[in-house]
Amino acid sequence: MKHFTSVNQLTKEEVYSLLEMAEALKGNPLPLQKQLFVANLFYEPSTRTKMSFTVAERKLGMEILDFHQDSSSAAKGETLYDTAKTFESIGADMLVIRHASDSWMQELQNGISIPILNAGAGKAEHPTQCMLDLLTIYQEFGSFRGLQITIAGDIKHSRVAKSNADALSRLGAIVSFSAAPEFMEASHPYPYISMDEAARSSDIVMLLRIQHERHCDEGDYVDYLERYGLTKEREKQMLPHAIIMHPAPVNRNVEIDASLVECERSRIFKQMKNGVYIRMAIIKKTLGEWGKLNETTIEKRQKAIISI
Repeated sequence: MKHFTSVNQLTKEEVYSLLEMAEALKGNPLPLQKQLFVANLFYEPSTRTKMSFTVAERKLGMEILDFHQDSSSAAKGETLYDTAKTFESIGADMLVIRHASDSWMQELQNGISIPILNAGAGKAEHPTQCMLDLLTIYQEFGSFRGLQITIAGDIKHSRVAKSNADALSRLGAIVSFSAAPEFMEASHPYPYISMDEAARSSDIVMLLRIQHERHCDEGDYVDYLERYGLTKEREKQMLPHAIIMHPAPVNRNVEIDASLVECERSRIFKQMKNGVYIRMAIIKKTLGEWGKLNETTIEKRQKAIISI
């Protein structure tokens, strides 16, 4: 894999390999044995993804070249490509990028000669979020085949919905969407069901927030929770083993009742914890494939941590 831009570029075997590597790294981070620099280029606000990458990079012993759009040359009109090329030129070994454009990867991937990790592309892709969600589900159920999974919320504007639905379907899960009419996206090949049906039939209810920043009409969402969200009444109808997921940030009492965010079914904060380890695994795998680590050493250490 040249750049990590989409889960779709991974085979099923590679997905499972990354999940197993992340599990092994939880108890044994094994920092990299050489100095490597990584630049985190975040052009959109982020708490979980940016800080998760930062912790993952520090656990691996990497030197972080941070970036703040407002105080960078981007404020003077510098393009994403020229910023990326600048960091490559001064010695960055890897770029982690989040940008509002759906297709920024195409602009960069042929002109940049260091690995790029996609930390979010507009409404199109969020592959590392997808991988941490897969890790959370894998820990809970041990498999994806046959799981009934409903992704509910602002489907139209969500990069998480697309990345997760495609990956989960490919791994054998049965994916449905649930959304208010204005948040449906007809181009996705997944059926829409009501939230009542989602609550009764799903092994996993994966909620999404309303992404106000991606559409102009603020709308009136006073009764959104009762009509389209996960209320306490709907949670009581869920299957005994069913879990609740959410990529966050959470709009409490909008897509989910506030009392359910940390309830027994919720895996929301577990997802965040898993984000550190899956991103460590992705970083190590990508650096290894680019020959930026001693491959023989990587193979030995990988066998060691998996055998623990």
